[in-house]
Amino acid sequence: MTPNRLTGGLAVAAPGTERPAGTERPPAPRRPVTTPVEPTEASAQAVRDVLAVRDVRIRDAASDREIVHGVSFTLAPGQAVGIVGESGSGKTLTCRAVLGILPEHFAVTAGSIEITGRDIAGLTPAQWTELRGSTISAVFQDPASYLNPSLSVGSQIAEVLRVKAGLRRRAARRRAVELLAAVRLREPELVYDQYTYELSGGMLQRILIAAAIAADPQVLIADEATTALDVTVQAEVLDLLADLRERTGLALVVVSHDLAVVAQVCDEVLVLRDGEVVESGPTERVLHEPSHPYTRMLVREHEQYGLERFLDAGKDDAGKDDAGKDDGGKDDVR
Repeated sequence: MTPNRLTGGLAVAAPGTERPAGTERPPAPRRPVTTPVEPTEASAQAVRDVLAVRDVRIRDAASDREIVHGVSFTLAPGQAVGIVGESGSGKTLTCRAVLGILPEHFAVTAGSIEITGRDIAGLTPAQWTELRGSTISAVFQDPASYLNPSLSVGSQIAEVLRVKAGLRRRAARRRAVELLAAVRLREPELVYDQYTYELSGGMLQRILIAAAIAADPQVLIADEATTALDVTVQAEVLDLLADLRERTGLALVVVSHDLAVVAQVCDEVLVLRDGEVVESGPTERVLHEPSHPYTRMLVREHEQYGLERFLDAGKDDAGKDDAGKDDGGKDDVR
């Protein structure tokens, strides 16, 4: 892959337009007096948003039906938005539309997507290559499928840095080791030279995050990034994302079917069902005071089958056992 190169130049006078020596410079034409236009609140907010998805509709040409029906949300620097819903609700398709990587036969048929104020509808493949990684990046569910098993994991991060940041080989290696340390991997210099089959799923997910943030993107999409991880590693990865967000101002889109993941990381949440947003708003309000029947069902099922139910039941049982032991002790004394 060849890095995109930016060229620049100096402004010079066109041949034959130089002013002869000894002649006076003609007076500059007067500029018309104009009244400055105050920016509206909407335009100012549009400049601040790093991602704006407005009424996006996605159609599957193979089945000739609309799959996503008017999804809208905005994302400011340092903000985290969660997208929840069951499989097939349109979560991943929406994110792939934002990244410009919709599967074959799928297309955005209405609405708009802007990344840092730039409408992506007319981007060329070269412009997409420049945008991905440096402005918006993504982490998906199965990290091993996105890493080359024949190359060391560190060299793959270094390649991103060489292509996107223009670093030379030694500088790219040094920065890659720093990134491995930043995602809380022990002995990052050792990890740099290891291969995918030598590392755990949790370590591979952190390496994928390191590669995703290598070029300092403003937006990171985490699409079911913790689904395949055990509970302990999942918590560590979520803490890592929260830390990156706090330290760097990284904006997050967190896609998950797990309400606990969204509750831990996100400021706002969208609930999708059958390609439609049935409820959205601040995470605390949506999860504690859901207004749509589908959202209430998701919350109820999480409460019914979630770990908290069994922990609370265990505490109750332990309390009863302790109470029985105390009573037995008193009876013995008497």
